[in-house]
Amino acid sequence: MSNEFGSTLAVTRDTHRTVVRPNPMTHVVIPLVAVLVASFVLMQHYGDLQVSAWLYAAQGHSWALKDAWITEQVIHKLGRNLSVGAGLVVLGLAIASAWKPSLAGLRRPLLRLFVSVALSTILVSLLKKHTGMDCPWDLTRFGGSREYYGLFDARPAGVRASGCFPAGHASAGYAWLALYFFALEVWPRWRYPALGLAAAMGMLFGISQQLRGAHFMSHDVWTAAICWFTALALFVLWPPKKTADAARGRSGAAD
Repeated sequence: MSNEFGSTLAVTRDTHRTVVRPNPMTHVVIPLVAVLVASFVLMQHYGDLQVSAWLYAAQGHSWALKDAWITEQVIHKLGRNLSVGAGLVVLGLAIASAWKPSLAGLRRPLLRLFVSVALSTILVSLLKKHTGMDCPWDLTRFGGSREYYGLFDARPAGVRASGCFPAGHASAGYAWLALYFFALEVWPRWRYPALGLAAAMGMLFGISQQLRGAHFMSHDVWTAAICWFTALALFVLWPPKKTADAARGRSGAAD
């Protein structure tokens, strides 16, 4: 065991790089507790409504930024397109690694990164269709026509939900939390800058949508959680090659 990297459980070395395994406390327990605490405050104690009420009041009791150029055209539309484009670049590099010897060692982490980004956004999109929460701009208190119903509240017959939970656009940023695990395998020293970059992207996209009245803060929290745990699960189930080979070697020795 090694504690060379503070957030690791084990270290596997080869002549080119150090591959580390996620520590359950820092990668599972702490994020999960943070999500549950945030959800308790935002959803059970109406923190969501308080934050949205403040944003709504700050814009003159309207969603003045809903159709603003910076929030809709730049951060929402252009930001989404850039995220999709980045995903295609990752896929292209993964495919090119079959012919480019210089990329051969990156094939596994590149493919995992692409799958993680794609799967995270798909999961968020599927959940939006089944959870049925409204957006702030749908609610009567924020200029809409509907009453507020929590995530697990029963809706009266005939009351259609908007499907705003979790936050779809924020997933275009938070899905890149998978960059942390990419760096963890390829360039461990860069894992925290990668994590910070992805978190900043997700926060930018998420806060922009909150300013437009499209989402509550808890929607972004759960999107971040889905993207993080999806990336973590793929890293564990589809581990770095050296780690996988070492595990098979230990299994064979035990026999």
